[in-house]
Order: sequence, then C-alpha cells, then structure tokens
Amino acid sequence: MRAFLALDLPEDVTDGLERIQAHLRTGRHVLPEDMHLTLAFMGDVTLAQLDELHLSLEMAAPPLLHLHLSALDTFGTDPPRSLHVLAHGDGLPDYQRKITTMVRNAGIALPARRFIPHVTLARFPNRIAPDDLARIGRFLSAHGDFKWPAFVPPAVALYQSTLTDDGPRYDLLERYPLYPTQLPSAVHR
Repeated sequence: MRAFLALDLPEDVTDGLERIQAHLRTGRHVLPEDMHLTLAFMGDVTLAQLDELHLSLEMAAPPLLHLHLSALDTFGTDPPRSLHVLAHGDGLPDYQRKITTMVRNAGIALPARRFIPHVTLARFPNRIAPDDLARIGRFLSAHGDFKWPAFVPPAVALYQSTLTDDGPRYDLLERYPLYPTQLPSAVHR
C-alpha cells in the first residue's frame, strides 16, 4: 500500500486556506479535509513495516512546533503541476529528519529528495490552456504574499494514499497527537 506521514492542520487554518483557494479559478482544488503537511512519503510499504513504524511513533516524544504559512508558489514549470503555500517553523526541519530516521529504521526506503515544507492547495493537468495559465499568474500576482499566523499542528497522521481518476484519496490509518487537546491551535506572540 502507498502511505505517508503528515502534520494535520487545525480547522481554522484549513478554513483560511479554503478562502484563499476560492480566488483561484482553475485547477483541481484540494479539499480542506485533505490538506496536510507531508513529512515523509513512503510509497509502497508492508503491514509489518507499518507496525514497526507505528511502535516508533507511539514511543517518540512529540516536538514543540509552532508553524506559520506564507508565500504561494507552484511546483513544476511549463506547465506548473501544483500550487502550494510554504510552511515555516522552528524545529520543523529537525522533526522531519527525526521522522525520516524512524521510517528508515522501520525498513522503509525513502527517495532522496529535498524537504520543502508545504501545503498543496491545487493540482493542474499536464496540459493547461493559455487562459488557465494566465489565471494562475494573476492569482499569484494578487495573492502570492499570503500569510497565516503561527499555529500549533495538532497531530502527526499516517495516511494510506490511493490514486484515483479524480486524484489521490487519503484514508487515515493512525493519528499521533502532539499536544494535549486543550492547547489552542493559534499561537499569539
């Protein structure tokens, strides 16, 4: 099965991202309930490997993460493949490396790629009409400086990813809370 680990986003954050998506009049928008920040995409894994990873994740001490989102951008050129907002936060790169180590220790091979923390907002087809390219350009010009204040991600989640004709479908396998439930998602500094 295809699986990945991601930071869940608080509902107020996904609501804000959905509002900015409403200004984009092209592409296939990611549903708010599918928005996440991928820490490790594992491709095909066995149940035994997932069991080993599960034990590591349950025993791991959760980090203290305060994230914020800023700057809209695309992946891919000629044409772009997707639109995303970048994520930043103290401790995020270290935590992602810790997750990578846990995944590899469970016997799961990971592709060597640079970690670019982001939340995908829309995906585009392989061929984009010139009018749609212009819409993407206008959207980025008008909203590229988007910012969301600091927030606390509530959990790391393990998802199964199934490819469909309508795009990927994500099914939650397990959730690992990072903080007590009474901690607010917004952080005011």
